[in-house]
Amino acid sequence: MIVFGSRSEEGIKTDADGLVSNKCNQNLWVYTADCMPIFFADKRTRNVATLHCGRKGLEKKIIKNLIKIFDNFGTSRDNILVAIGPAISKEYYLVDEMTLKEFYRKAENKNIMVNLTKVEKDLCFSNSIHLKGQNLNQLDLKRSAYRQLLNENIPNTNIDISNLCTYKLKNEFNSWRRSKTLSRQWNFICS
Repeated sequence: MIVFGSRSEEGIKTDADGLVSNKCNQNLWVYTADCMPIFFADKRTRNVATLHCGRKGLEKKIIKNLIKIFDNFGTSRDNILVAIGPAISKEYYLVDEMTLKEFYRKAENKNIMVNLTKVEKDLCFSNSIHLKGQNLNQLDLKRSAYRQLLNENIPNTNIDISNLCTYKLKNEFNSWRRSKTLSRQWNFICS
């Protein structure tokens, strides 16, 4: 669910994976462990938004839903700037084959493959790893989010992706998958 920032100020507790500014000078905060904090800003209107986005959010097309809200604001795709913050990298996000197939069935748009370069197409396919008697597959959440943004006609020059991994960088980030900690990173954007 995506809610407007002023609703979160009313003292009403609402579980949501996205916040959108609907007043000037709002600070929007999201906490993450291994999921991606994704920030959106309209450089013309100064509207901003943030998402807590992981595998399930990508499957539910949370990015598409947020872009629809920006459409209602009259935002041009060329004016949307996007930053994907630190999150678990594909090397450490391992899933079984059934989860991987289900993810691609729900999260991926087959039409976007036509517009990708050869390098980007190569990144679409995961590597299989044999670990503790299981065949596991790497799932690149950041790359999938990038493809969903391209599918929403966000120019690739308006998208920035952090290469920092919350799992790998033990001293810098908390990671649920690494240590089952309840600690999180706080991320924010200001309008």
